[in-house]
Amino acid sequence: MQREEKQLELTLEALISQVADLKNSLVSFIYKLENEYDRLTWPSVLDSFALLSGQLNTLNKVLKHEKTPLLRNQVIIPLVLSPDRDEEIMRQTEGRVPVFSHEVVPDHLRTKPDPEVEEQEKQLITDAARISPDVAQKQIQSLNKMCSNLLEKISKEERESESGGLRQNKQTFNPADTNALVAAVAFGKGLSNRRPPGSGGSVQSGQPGAGAIIAGASGIQQVPMSGAPAQQQPMLAGVQMAQAGQPGKMPTGIKTNIKSASMHPYQR
Repeated sequence: MQREEKQLELTLEALISQVADLKNSLVSFIYKLENEYDRLTWPSVLDSFALLSGQLNTLNKVLKHEKTPLLRNQVIIPLVLSPDRDEEIMRQTEGRVPVFSHEVVPDHLRTKPDPEVEEQEKQLITDAARISPDVAQKQIQSLNKMCSNLLEKISKEERESESGGLRQNKQTFNPADTNALVAAVAFGKGLSNRRPPGSGGSVQSGQPGAGAIIAGASGIQQVPMSGAPAQQQPMLAGVQMAQAGQPGKMPTGIKTNIKSASMHPYQR
């Protein structure tokens, strides 16, 4: 007898410890949901669920252990009932039960459901017994079919949403080509300075100094030299008329004219 009582005490202590850990985990998780929801992440929620699941499994293992006595065979009998406030009960129940009176004992020491719930359970059992096995099998098959259709629709919606997200996140451009294009437009990176053949008339792309000759001609037009002889004006007018008549092309005689114009008027 003493051995059984000792085993029961050890079992109750282990159960109280496991339940206390489970309660603390639940309180911590509820606090996070109510006060830290703005910075709560999904991995932390999964960690909390995993912790609760592990504690419940440990509690079930303690209850199903071979050395754990059957608690259903134990009877709890209240020894003292008082309408006065009991501080010890307040401490053990963390303020949930202030008194242990005739009003609260039936609720806390109840081993059967409420009479109304018990009556509804009996009615359900009676209705289930009236159904024949064939009708019950048909209802089971119909329910399984409905569940299968619902699961298929849910899976289809998930696949469509995933494929839609992949289509939205699919890249439609090449970042390297975009960067190369921006660099070419903004800074001229990768562009060639050579003129295509035939676009410059008699000025060929292979001749060195062609760009300098054109720059010199534009410099002569923009900065006229004071005191220059009158023969420069017809030459410049001829260059401007030729450029206006054929835009984008250099006249054939511009090379000789520019060379002659590049001579200083006072050179001896």
